[in-house]
Amino acid sequence: MSIEKIEQLEKKQSTPRRLRLGMVGGGPGAFIGAVHRIAARLDDRYELVAAALSSNPERGRAGARDLHIAPERAYGSYAEMAAAEAKRKEGDRIDAVAIVTPNNVHYGPAKAFLEAGIHVICDKPLTTTLADAVDLANLVKKSGLVFALTHNYTGYPMVRQAREMVAAGELGPLRAVQVEYAQDWLATPLEQTGQKQAAWRTDPAQSGPGGCLGDIGTHAYNLQAFVTGLQCEQLAADLSSFVPGRRVDDNVQILLRFAGGARGSLWASQIASGKLNGLRLRIYGEKAGLEWGQEDPNYLFFTPLGKPAMTISRSGPGSLPVTAHASRIPSGHPEGYLEAFTQLYTDAAEQIHAKLENRPPAPSSLLVPTVEDGVEGMRFIAAAVESSRNNAAWTRLR
Repeated sequence: MSIEKIEQLEKKQSTPRRLRLGMVGGGPGAFIGAVHRIAARLDDRYELVAAALSSNPERGRAGARDLHIAPERAYGSYAEMAAAEAKRKEGDRIDAVAIVTPNNVHYGPAKAFLEAGIHVICDKPLTTTLADAVDLANLVKKSGLVFALTHNYTGYPMVRQAREMVAAGELGPLRAVQVEYAQDWLATPLEQTGQKQAAWRTDPAQSGPGGCLGDIGTHAYNLQAFVTGLQCEQLAADLSSFVPGRRVDDNVQILLRFAGGARGSLWASQIASGKLNGLRLRIYGEKAGLEWGQEDPNYLFFTPLGKPAMTISRSGPGSLPVTAHASRIPSGHPEGYLEAFTQLYTDAAEQIHAKLENRPPAPSSLLVPTVEDGVEGMRFIAAAVESSRNNAAWTRLR
C-alpha cells in the first residue's frame, strides 16, 4: 500500500464526532433502508439515533427496537419526528435525516426536516412532480442546509476518474454519449405476487409518472450528466409497458440532444431477460473514448484515437487522486456498490461538519449529488413522459 493511500485511510479514521442520524422509512422488509444504514456506518461518520421507519407506527417502533434505537426516539410518523427532534437541545438532536421511502413520500419529509433546520439525505428520484422538486430546491437555498441526493453510482472511484478525464479535455470535444441500464427483475408481473419492492415501484401513486424511467432511468441520466458535464436541451422518448396489466413503463428508449451539439442515447429496461444490473456508460470525443460498467466497476477503459487502448484500474497506474479519495482498500481488492453508496454519505458528512464548524467544505466532498440534480432528474422524467405521449416528439427540458 502506498504512503499516500495510508495517509488517506488514516485521515478517514481520524474524523470528527459521529453525526447523529435519523431515518424516515427503511423499516422491516425494505431493501434500500438497510443499504443506507450500511453506507452511513461503513466510514464511521454517523450514528443512527432516531427513526420513523414505517407508515404503520407499530411496525416502525418494532423495527426501531431491532436497530437499538431508544424507545423515546422511535417515532410514529415523520411529522412527529421532525417536530420532536427540532425541540431537542442543539447537542442532542439529529444532525441529518435519511429519507428512504417510496418516491411519493420524499417531498413531505424533506420539507418538514428542512423547515426544522435539519440536513437531508434523500433517496432518488427527488419527488414525483417537478413543482415539488423546485419547491424543495428553493427551501434548501433559503435554509443553507446540506441536501444530498443518493445517486450512488456517482460515488464509484472510476466514475469520478472518468469525470476528471473529461473535464481535463483528454477526450477532446464530446460528440456521442451512450448510457444504458438493463435489468430483468420485472420481466414478469412480479407485483401481482405481493412482492413489496415490485408492488410500489409499479404503482403510479407511489412511484410517480415514471416506472422504469424514474427507478433506473434517472440513474442513467444522472450518471451521464455527472461524468460529461453536458446539459441536455431536448429529448425524444419512447416509453413502453411490455408486461400485460402493468400501469407504468418497464422499458425506456430515449434520444438526447445536448447543448454544444453532442448527441446521446439512453436505454433503461427492467424486462431485459438475463440482465442483472447492467449499467454502462460510453463517451466518445474527437480525441478518445471512455467506457465504464457497474458490474465490473474497478476498471475504466480509455481508447485514444489511433493509439492502443488502455485499461485503468482503481488505485492502479494511471488512476488519479480523485479515485484514491473515493477508495477504501488497496489496489487489486474490489470495491463495489456499498462502498460507492458510502462515499456519498461520507461526502455529505464532510459538508455537514463544515457547516457546524463554520468553515469551507473540502472540495472533494462537493461531488455528492444535490437537490438541483434532483430537479434536473424531475425535468428529465416530465419531458420524457410528455414526449412519449406525443409519439416520441422532440421535447425541451427547459
